[in-house]
Amino acid sequence: MRTRLAGALVSVLALTLTATACGGGDTKTPAAATATAANRVEPLTDAPEPDLPVTVTSADGKKVTVPDAERIVPLSGSLSEIVFTLGLGDRVVARDITATFQQAAKLPVVTRNHDVSAESVLSLKPDLVLAETTTGPEEAMDQIRAAGVPVLVVDPAQGLDDVGPRIRAVADALGVPASGKELTKRSEARIAAVQKAVAAPAADKDKPRVAFLYLRGSASVYLIGGKGSGATSLLEAAGAVDAGAESGLDKDFTAITTEALAKAAPDAILVMTKGLESVGGMDGLVRIPGVAQTPAGMNRRVVSIEDGVLLNYGPRTDQVLRSIVDQLYGDAK
Repeated sequence: MRTRLAGALVSVLALTLTATACGGGDTKTPAAATATAANRVEPLTDAPEPDLPVTVTSADGKKVTVPDAERIVPLSGSLSEIVFTLGLGDRVVARDITATFQQAAKLPVVTRNHDVSAESVLSLKPDLVLAETTTGPEEAMDQIRAAGVPVLVVDPAQGLDDVGPRIRAVADALGVPASGKELTKRSEARIAAVQKAVAAPAADKDKPRVAFLYLRGSASVYLIGGKGSGATSLLEAAGAVDAGAESGLDKDFTAITTEALAKAAPDAILVMTKGLESVGGMDGLVRIPGVAQTPAGMNRRVVSIEDGVLLNYGPRTDQVLRSIVDQLYGDAK
């Protein structure tokens, strides 16, 4: 597994979403609103009909021929989201545990992204498996390929520039390239509209400094994001500064220390909703060493985004961005 956090986060998330991981404490302070509207995807108006077979180039360099796509198994929540939003959700026969949106809720969970069960996947007789370069273990993926199942590998998302390429890669493999272009255009236009509405200060020194913290209290995991965490692009699009990256944290994630938080000096803290719950809400968050001494901790200023969508960089990224903007500045117009 690569150490870039967009991949690493999904791995940890896949292991921890199964835990109850909830504590007491109040997360509903004026500065800590919950993130998103109904946890649903919005499919394109007209469901496309795949034009197959097609041969495409996978991110791992392999040529993949897809003769049929009646039974699709996406091995990440992000890839599931793309398939459903393209209008082909009725062809998805299973889900990864990170596919948390409502339309996928009744599908059987057969894998945990970085803990893929080849036997569970193959038992569903899939026509196509969608994976990311971080998906594994490698032995399981080789077993799926050896069974004759086409496997399309897609590069994991790191920022807003990845939205279109990921959508188009999936759409091309499903034989619906026109729908991929349509969904890309819709997604990018919606993201641009949110960015246009951002009323952030022009000068970096006046922009809010936001630290991305990855928290899993049940597993005693307390990390601060740095370069490559996957959050930088979102924060910059929201008119903010990634406090961890700007403070010199070169690793994707670094264990939280009082010194690291003091150097980052965030005005606000970005967290996943379940992560905030796992430490006991806002009251528990400020008990993590160093948090209470930051401007964010003193003002109890938190931006909370649903776990299953924060770093997807896909069809719902405009909703994520708008939620960040709304929580940082008030309702965007």
